[in-house]
Amino acid sequence: MIQTLFYVSGVEYQTCNRVIYTDRSICAFKGSSVDISCTYSSYQTIRSKFWFSPERSHQWQSPSQPEDLSEDSQFAGRVQVLESERGRSTLRITDLTESDSAQYHFRFTTGSFEWRSSLPGTTLTVTALQVQVTRITVHQSDTEAELKCHSSCSPAGRLSYVWFKNGQKVTGVETSSFKGRVYPGDIISCALKGHENYGSPPVYAPKLPSVSVSPSAEIVEGSSVTLTCSSDANPAAKYTWYMKNGDPDLQPLSKEPQLVFSFIQSSDSGEYYCTAENELGRRTSDYISIDVTYAPKLPSLSVSPSAEIVEGSSVTLTCSSDANPAANYTWYKEKQTLIQGREGFYHFSSISSEDRGNYYCKSE
Repeated sequence: MIQTLFYVSGVEYQTCNRVIYTDRSICAFKGSSVDISCTYSSYQTIRSKFWFSPERSHQWQSPSQPEDLSEDSQFAGRVQVLESERGRSTLRITDLTESDSAQYHFRFTTGSFEWRSSLPGTTLTVTALQVQVTRITVHQSDTEAELKCHSSCSPAGRLSYVWFKNGQKVTGVETSSFKGRVYPGDIISCALKGHENYGSPPVYAPKLPSVSVSPSAEIVEGSSVTLTCSSDANPAAKYTWYMKNGDPDLQPLSKEPQLVFSFIQSSDSGEYYCTAENELGRRTSDYISIDVTYAPKLPSLSVSPSAEIVEGSSVTLTCSSDANPAANYTWYKEKQTLIQGREGFYHFSSISSEDRGNYYCKSE
């Protein structure tokens, strides 16, 4: 408040220029309307007056000179200034959006004075509605849940709400709470009655999760591999990873969206799947197969029969090695190559003394 002293016929008078805001802060729902009011007075004749927002200063032609909100294109058709009584001004904003959250100030000018106090005006906070989910009972085919429509605003008075399920209005429910059974694929949202175009984001159970592997090329033993599970859901889904043929009642492999093998082993080969779950339901992904490739292990050798070898008998030498992909084998006698192939066998149909010697194989 700015006070001014002046004299009339030797008598001292004290008056003031002032603006008093009815509310220092207001919280409102997106899509609703709000009235921001103040009282004002001056000892001089007021020539002009309007509402402005300092947060919009970056869009003013002259940043040091406030601009009338009623001429701001962002508020076109949404702003009305009401003067219900002398010395009282009300700024009415309709169809509120979250970008309307700001401070609002009243300004007036006289012949020799301009009121544009640096003191706070009225702070408006616009919040969108949200649906909060509380799961009650999980059934085999659906979930019994309680839903609450709310925002960070706590307005006085009783409000009427509208609930939508799969795009259709739920009849008979106008409170902020809604109880019902939610089936896979159901989409639910809420809005203030009369402001149905500004409803909450919809909530729904997880869609069928998708799974991916990185890298998508050949997986080599010892490399780093990441499996990722993702699902469209609101509220956001929580993920759990399992291995096929494993015991799901045991500790799961991971409770994160990603299952990471920092140094993958051949024993990790197999089929994996994940689940996505929120308060409205649970879905299970398809299987993803992991095939870990690795070089041949040290080959093992055997001879059949393993008893004394008699000239003229049938003898088979076997070379085997664990490998993925399957190994190719080469048989040698001393340094001479005998045979190559995938079988790993070298066969004597009628062995003779000339076959005596040292044999070995190579797998690759």
